[in-house]
Order: sequence, then C-alpha cells, then structure tokens
Amino acid sequence: MAKRFRCIECNKGAHELHRDYSNGILKITICGSCQKPVDKYIEYDPVIILIDAVLCKTQAFRHILFNTTLNIHWKLCVFCLLCEAYLRWSQLQGSEQSNDPADIIRYTKEWDFYGMFGVAALELGAFSVGVLAFLWLVQWLLGFDFELSLLLKALLLSSYGKVLLIPAVIWEHDYSPLCFSLIKLFVLTSNSQAIRVILNCSRRLSLMAVCVGLLLETCVAQALQMLPWSIQDILPFQ
Repeated sequence: MAKRFRCIECNKGAHELHRDYSNGILKITICGSCQKPVDKYIEYDPVIILIDAVLCKTQAFRHILFNTTLNIHWKLCVFCLLCEAYLRWSQLQGSEQSNDPADIIRYTKEWDFYGMFGVAALELGAFSVGVLAFLWLVQWLLGFDFELSLLLKALLLSSYGKVLLIPAVIWEHDYSPLCFSLIKLFVLTSNSQAIRVILNCSRRLSLMAVCVGLLLETCVAQALQMLPWSIQDILPFQ
C-alpha cells in the first residue's frame, strides 16, 4: 500500500498520522525512521500552524503540503492577484478625480484595474514557468523526480504573503515602498521554502530556482513596459 503521508521531521513516508482506538482515544503514529511523531500538528490549533508557516518552519510546510487535503491554492492565487492588481491600480498616476458618479472616468478606472490584474497574472505565470522549467532541467540532468502539480500547488500556496499588500496600501505612509519590498522578499522566501519541502533539496537549489523565476518575471514586466502600446491605450472609454 502506498504511503500517503510524510513525517514532518525526516520526510519519510507514513501510512497513517494517528490510530483511532475505542472510546475516541487517538494515538499519534511514531515514525519508524526518526522515532518522532509523524505529524504533531494534527493536535495543534490552526493559528499555531499558521504562525509556524509564517516563520517558514519546514515541519509546518510539510504538514500543510503533504498531510492535509487543503485545496484552496487556485482560490488563493486569484485573491493574491486581486491584491497585487489593487496595489498597481492604486499607484496609477495621472487619473483625474471626479465627484460626478456618472462621470466616464469611473468606468475608465475600473478597466484599469482589470488591466492591472492581467499584468499581475502574466508576471505570476512567468515566475512559475521559470521555476518549473529550471527544476525540470535540473531533474533531467540529475535524475531526481518530482510531481509537477504538487510543486505548482506549493508555489501558489506559499504566495499567501501577497495579501499583506492590502493593509500596506490602506494604511499608506512614508515607509510604504519599504513595506512592499519586505513583502516581496517574504513571498520569495516562502516560495523557496516550499520548493525545499517538495523536493527535499538543498537551500541553494531552491534559491536558484526562485532567482530564475524572478528573473523571467522581471523580463516579462520590462517587456510589457517597452511595448509600443500601454494598458491605458487599449482600455475602452479613453
């Protein structure tokens, strides 16, 4: 029988996380390799798990990615893209202010937001393609194996830090650019940790994969800015 779970301490496979005895008694399974509980987080409050994930603890990432049935990565991806689009939309310069609710500028701004969402989606796609292509090349050269869908899920889930962009925009202050840079760094750090957990690889390899993805994302962003048209040029109501 295939081992569905992973030990959060040593990453070895396990058939079960706990054993259910009579009278509702549960006993956590002990890993046969490291002699530690396979997954101690099954007894923890979700808030504690979230805090450990924010701290980029390997055990918390293994619990979330291997030992749970969390399937909100696509919804989280869309929500993070909305957060990033809102940040870009709020930073657009040159938009005229109008108090007339029927003014055409209101509709222009709405289409601006959709355009920023598209740009954010393209950049996220470029980042993911860069990471996956680099790891596929390394896999081909070194001969190790990984599950593509699980790695993509890990990348999307580990981008949850982008939701911090919303409060950073709402409570805008002189240090907002620094906050945005720190949020970006936190997201990339989480991406690197997720890659380490999925591949059980070195920190150097995961950092290289993130750097390749970031480089491709930056190239796509620069290419979009160098196009002879801009987002505003193709939006209606201009």
